Amino acid sequence: MPLLLVLILLVVQFAVWAHAVHLAQATAAEALSAARVDGATAADGRARAEAVRAQIGPHALGDASITITRTADTVTVQIHGTAPRVLPAPFLHLPVRARAAGPVERFHPHPPP
Repeated sequence: MPLLLVLILLVVQFAVWAHAVHLAQATAAEALSAARVDGATAADGRARAEAVRAQIGPHALGDASITITRTADTVTVQIHGTAPRVLPAPFLHLPVRARAAGPVERFHPHPPP
């Protein structure tokens, strides 16, 4: 019976990890959308990422670090963190990584000929 309980908790732990990966990817996509707008900055993307994290809750993605790099042509958002633990095992450290990248939007007042 204890082995069955551990197996069930492992399945639940995997589901929590998969959910944390999904949340990190959604946060990265939102930050990318905010940072790639014409006239926006990396700080705008970071503010959007922090707003999304506040909406989902601070415990959904632990020790999260958000890195946004905006060049003249591209924006890259990287999020690193850890998934919450279901099993009280100190050796259980499930990393979560998400990356989103895209071109910077440009406004062209006249269509090219």
